[in-house]
Amino acid sequence: MVFDGKITDAAYLIWIAALFDFLDGFLAKILKAQSELGRQLDSLADLVTFGVLPSLIYYSLLKDQFDMPIEYLSFIVAIFSALRLAKFNIDESQSTVFSGLTTTANGILTSSIPIIMVGSTLLSQALTNKYWLVGIMVIPAVLMVTPIRLISLKFSNFNSRANLDKFVLIGLSVLFIGLFRESAIPLIIGAYIILSIFFLTGKKVED
Repeated sequence: MVFDGKITDAAYLIWIAALFDFLDGFLAKILKAQSELGRQLDSLADLVTFGVLPSLIYYSLLKDQFDMPIEYLSFIVAIFSALRLAKFNIDESQSTVFSGLTTTANGILTSSIPIIMVGSTLLSQALTNKYWLVGIMVIPAVLMVTPIRLISLKFSNFNSRANLDKFVLIGLSVLFIGLFRESAIPLIIGAYIILSIFFLTGKKVED
């Protein structure tokens, strides 16, 4: 679809893929069908969906926008996604908190860009600026391989005090979506990072 110029349609498919990315792990636990092979295949699928496809979306949006071939810079998203996923697979400390922005979050952020751009909001006008577009591509990509600690939405229990950070994030996400619809996604990712810094600074990682 990206190659055919249907970038918005490709973006919506990322949302569908994100839903299935959640459901496959959920069903694997219910059916007790978890395996190391499944884990590696899941990461491979994530790399294609949330790494390669976002790179192609950015490539299409940036093509012929600069005098230099800046559009090839878009493939750092795929490269850093691969590094992020490989690190996650060998890092056992990420069961309670994440280290770096997840590929799924970055993929969903990317998917919102072409959808927002066809609107008439202030954010859509800002994204028509090619320099802003490069920034919103590069900064989250770098955050994927930066050891910044971020909230994991995995619930081990539903204790309101122990999961206060998760409930605040979910509540803000619902509020932003109700107010801003698809334009809420960059705001949610921003809130996610800020809340993670606020709640996790000084907090020890549980074994």
